[in-house]
Amino acid sequence: MQEVKEKKDAAPCKPEDYELCGHFVSAFKIIGKKWNGLIISSLCDTQDMRFKDLARTVEACSDRVLVERLKELEKDDIVKRSVDQSTGIISYGLTEKGAELKPVFDQVHNWADKWAQAIDIK
Repeated sequence: MQEVKEKKDAAPCKPEDYELCGHFVSAFKIIGKKWNGLIISSLCDTQDMRFKDLARTVEACSDRVLVERLKELEKDDIVKRSVDQSTGIISYGLTEKGAELKPVFDQVHNWADKWAQAIDIK
């Protein structure tokens, strides 16, 4: 088994040399887009939600933008759209990929409870 030795003389990363990982940037393009975090967070705590319930939860977001964000999240395989065949009721939930964000959002909630001041989003 080989030992991995750290360079003792390695210089700290300089701001001009710093670069974010492409996967990290891609992830934040999804979850960092306005309203997406609140939509995903709302769906983390439920099985499925109807549009009207999501709209009530993220009430400062217009219906038009909410529809747009849900379509984008569906395209990114974060959210799934389901139609009940007997009633025609449409609901939204997280895909397996989206559900894996739950621990991330739990940590954000914990951080927010400790450090962020509550704001009125209306």
